[in-house]
Amino acid sequence: MTLDRPQIVAMLRSMILIREFDELAIQLRVAGKIYGAVHPYVGQEAVAVGVCANLTPRDRVTSTHRGHGHCIAKGADIRRMMAELFGRVDGYCKGKGGSMHIADFAVGMLGANGIVGGGLPIACGAALAAQIDGRGDVTVCFFGDGAAAEGEFHEALNIAGVWKLPIVFVCENNQYAANNAVAVQHPQVDIAAHAAVYAMPGVVVDGNDVLEVHASAGEAVARARRGEGPSLLECKTYRWRFHAMRAAIPPETRPADEIASWKARDPIARLEQHALSRGLLSAAEIGAIQERVRGDLNEAVDFAEQSPFPDPKDLLVDMFAK
Repeated sequence: MTLDRPQIVAMLRSMILIREFDELAIQLRVAGKIYGAVHPYVGQEAVAVGVCANLTPRDRVTSTHRGHGHCIAKGADIRRMMAELFGRVDGYCKGKGGSMHIADFAVGMLGANGIVGGGLPIACGAALAAQIDGRGDVTVCFFGDGAAAEGEFHEALNIAGVWKLPIVFVCENNQYAANNAVAVQHPQVDIAAHAAVYAMPGVVVDGNDVLEVHASAGEAVARARRGEGPSLLECKTYRWRFHAMRAAIPPETRPADEIASWKARDPIARLEQHALSRGLLSAAEIGAIQERVRGDLNEAVDFAEQSPFPDPKDLLVDMFAK
């Protein structure tokens, strides 16, 4: 399916917003204005955007510790996201969750998750609820290549295959689990190869090509809506930045030529070139999108800075276990 101009514009804007949000988050963390660990999504924008462009607000998504891109692609409010990173009461978790625990049930974002593989069983529960509800809603479960080494991965795929749940498992294979290369953790480096064992399609996709991601995810989502069961989509991609930062930017341990080769496949630049070659956007229009994104992010920072910190007496409010 050839996407039209409004679809391309929406996808490009979302990808630029994701990248600029996380680059800004890095700067703000270094400056001491935001708190907690930050796991940048820079370089992987095509996956979240290509997948979520096929979803409705009723469809649900589970995320990972690297979840800002999923939140934005699913329609979360960047002002409330930024306020959460600032630890303020107007954040999604009232300033008490931080970067790895942002959720917005109103748009179907069931939450980022600090536990590797933690979203897999949650996604199966959401998909079972959708199946029982019978309205044709779908759940997407984002997870990384590291999570495929966890027991939850196999348990989730098994039950989804047995019950034919309306779920799309999306592995964002960014080549590293923290600092461990995928070949160190997996004797079979194609995570999609596991799909056949659980009676579902397994597809390997260029995760830096948003159009390819969109098309493959669209087929998997449509299959799930028809009641034909789950699919496993493996998106080969790469994170440009470090695994995580706390106060200072950590040293880079990956080969410089490897990083450069993946940056040459920049997913945003590829979509921009596609739009230019089809005459859907001009260079000036792309520049205008970038400027609007920066303006929106400045507004988000202002919103966060004007929000108060939580009252210490509310420390245990909203806690369900002690």
